[in-house]
Amino acid sequence: MSSGQNSGGLMSSAGLVRYFDAEDRNTIRIDPKTIVAFGVFFGVFIMVLNFLAI
Repeated sequence: MSSGQNSGGLMSSAGLVRYFDAEDRNTIRIDPKTIVAFGVFFGVFIMVLNFLAI
């Protein structure tokens, strides 16, 4: 490989990094606290269902 050729490694991925770093205003935004609260609620709900099934 000559020193004048570009291997295309880092330069070819630069567009992807730029694409994924850009924030789109049309995306759904959910607060991380909402996700954690939903997980806790779902866990408690499953435990209640298991308790009622006994």
